[in-house]
Amino acid sequence: MQKSEACRIEWLLIPAPDLEKGKDFYCKVFGFRITDYNTTFAIFKAGNISGGLDSGLSPSSNSLSFSITVEDIPMILNKIVQYQGKIIREKYSLGTNLGFCAQFADPNGNVIELYSAK
Repeated sequence: MQKSEACRIEWLLIPAPDLEKGKDFYCKVFGFRITDYNTTFAIFKAGNISGGLDSGLSPSSNSLSFSITVEDIPMILNKIVQYQGKIIREKYSLGTNLGFCAQFADPNGNVIELYSAK
């Protein structure tokens, strides 16, 4: 069977009613490369995925979610708080040899998960 690109996820929109806070947060906490598209939208590149920060969208805790893989969850949680995010759930184990997760809310209220192998 040949590898197909048909079902690869490559674009993600993150609601950012306060676009400046969103850009500052994702750039400083995770190192996203961010480029302004216009006054209401910014494009980001993060690892293997691109997407946008959209000031026209509203955050919701009842919507699609995703994880950001990091090397050191406690260090990133400290940066999240430093840059106006909130910790929702501290680091927890997914089980033996399955890694660890934590949850946070960004400054716009999006709830996102962190993942780390250690």
